[in-house]
Amino acid sequence: MNIAEKHSSFFAGRKIQHMISQVPETEFEFYSDAVLAAAFLTTAIVAAKRMSSSRSHGGSETTVVTAFYCLILLTACLRTIWFIIPGTVWSPYYTPHAVMAFDPEHPYWIMQFLEILLLGAGSLCLFSIFILILVYWSDILKKYFYPGDRRSKPMITFFLLIVVLLVIQILNATLFLFQDYSSEGMVLVNSVTLSLVSIVCVCELTIFSHRFRTVLKTLGDINQVSTESQVKRIVWITVTGNLFFFTRAFLETIFAIVLVVYWHENGTVAEAFSHPAWDTYILLKHWSELAILSLLLYILQSRFTSDAIEGAGETINKGKLGYQTVPETDRDMNFDEVAVSTLSV
Repeated sequence: MNIAEKHSSFFAGRKIQHMISQVPETEFEFYSDAVLAAAFLTTAIVAAKRMSSSRSHGGSETTVVTAFYCLILLTACLRTIWFIIPGTVWSPYYTPHAVMAFDPEHPYWIMQFLEILLLGAGSLCLFSIFILILVYWSDILKKYFYPGDRRSKPMITFFLLIVVLLVIQILNATLFLFQDYSSEGMVLVNSVTLSLVSIVCVCELTIFSHRFRTVLKTLGDINQVSTESQVKRIVWITVTGNLFFFTRAFLETIFAIVLVVYWHENGTVAEAFSHPAWDTYILLKHWSELAILSLLLYILQSRFTSDAIEGAGETINKGKLGYQTVPETDRDMNFDEVAVSTLSV
């Protein structure tokens, strides 16, 4: 047998092995996706109800809180849509399988393309929640640490950052449609982007959280009021947010490394992930998303509950934050602004 025949036999064997290994969705994967779909649907319903009821609360922070609920709702809805649709609708293969745009031999390329866009949109909404937190924290901290500097509007900064991430998504989709790379290239770009954003969020959350707690404790001492509840909420967001982003950065980094190494060695990623490995990735990724969304819903709701309790006391001020009446000085207004800027978390 000559060299050409050996190569032909080798690739034929690999093709047969690939066809056998790439089985449709397993029973475990079907029920696992169904459970995740139900969990995200429940989260979406809760977020929708909270968003509707939050409008009844007065105060300037209502708009920000409603924005949080809106982002949580969008994230949960997009994830529900993806999980509620059987995996074989998107592709004959449940694990990653590379296809090129407009490939006549793979007519399902359009469904894989839509699937990647849907997943990317869900991730963008999820990360937008923490980007919004960081933008508001940065704006308030800039006022107190650099009072002479000019401050931009937080929502404008937020939308600019989201636009940058959207441009990356659009550019990624455009390069796929122009056949510069396959669907595996789209997935790789998304993984690298999310990994980098996760690392940045970990750093910013840690830095801003420390500074914010310092400001709250200082202003609390000046005004002789307790800031313990605000500090605890910031600590909760910092710890859980960092755990989430550490997990996400680790998963996306490992995912990207496996794709690159396997593609370099084999020229494809069709067999880079077995069903158990892919199932582990999906479960860790999306259950961590559910955990962080549920925690945010709890923290946001606990704010309104604590305000209602505080508002019932006779010695409580009628203002929206429920602090005792103190002289209206600049320091009091500053404390009120910082308390609101914790975004009721």
